[in-house]
Amino acid sequence: MTALDHRAAPGRPLDQPGGVSAAGDGAGLEAAIAGHRRRMLRRAVLLAAFTLAMLVAGLADIVTGPSGLTLHDLFRAVLSPAEVERTTAVIVWTVRLPYAVMALLVGAVLGLSGVEMQTILDNPLASPFTLGLSSAAAVGASLAITFHLAPFGLPESWTVPALAFLFAFGSVLLLQAMARLAPAGRETLVLLGIALVFSCHALVALLQLIAPEDVLQQLVFWTLGSVTRATWEKIGVLAAILALVMPFSMSAAWSMTVLRLGEDRALSFGVDVRRLRYASLIRVSLISSIAVAFVGPIGFIGLVGPHIARMLVGEDQRFLLPTSAMVGALLLSLASVASKAIMPGIIVPVGIVTALVGVPAFVLLILRQRR
Repeated sequence: MTALDHRAAPGRPLDQPGGVSAAGDGAGLEAAIAGHRRRMLRRAVLLAAFTLAMLVAGLADIVTGPSGLTLHDLFRAVLSPAEVERTTAVIVWTVRLPYAVMALLVGAVLGLSGVEMQTILDNPLASPFTLGLSSAAAVGASLAITFHLAPFGLPESWTVPALAFLFAFGSVLLLQAMARLAPAGRETLVLLGIALVFSCHALVALLQLIAPEDVLQQLVFWTLGSVTRATWEKIGVLAAILALVMPFSMSAAWSMTVLRLGEDRALSFGVDVRRLRYASLIRVSLISSIAVAFVGPIGFIGLVGPHIARMLVGEDQRFLLPTSAMVGALLLSLASVASKAIMPGIIVPVGIVTALVGVPAFVLLILRQRR
């Protein structure tokens, strides 16, 4: 619209066709501002609601279990551990709290990783598992478990997550190198990731075939994905990495929002798309590989969480990134509660629960894409 469009025709009222009145422009502008404020308020309310829901789910996760803890016991054990029985304090501080906090953190990491991958690859079915990160981590963990490897003099409790992280991060570097050799489009990267997934599955199957019987059970349990491996040391590492990565993700929110308009449009706005994708992949590989290294592969959270968040707040990455992380945290926390409630007295690996719930959600997503 040029300046001439804003002038009224001679002898014609300002609000009739042929001229745009200043009053009409002002009313339209005020309506647009009011609509923008309503959207911002709605998104802020959603973020507050998800924060509250995460807190409730975390409390439910802590009090759920065979020992019959109540909320009163929980608060006493947290606020005044010396005033409760030693057994209660041990259960809360060494079992229930680490499991619940780890579920929230891993869910947030998978949700954040999933939404970044879906944005930069423009693929609604992308997730950390699409590029084979979890599969590569499973190979590293299987090698450590099968051959009792101890690289760099690490203690035994850190050997499995260390090798899982090295293989997961190495898989991203390998994909980047292969993508540089081939014409590097987003489809190329996804196809290379799928090929890596099948290769890693074959290697894990081979290791399971040659593993001794006493090692095989441990090997299979790791690949099922479980938050019962949580310790405060691992929680501290994962929380620190997430706190380090999140500001970089938020700083790239505007560029990723523009990228959702199309690669050509993003280039016209001056966005370095290649650099944006590379930096995002580094962030995703770092946080998701550490999460997988600590709890094993947990599927579908990184796939379904971003879609739920996108339906609630739209494509504005300033809100989509934190909302997706919150949705992921909430989903995995609820899955952790379900893993303890499905079979009384037994904690089912949470990876099984997410797979059982995630498969129908995955089918719905595919059917939605076909419409």
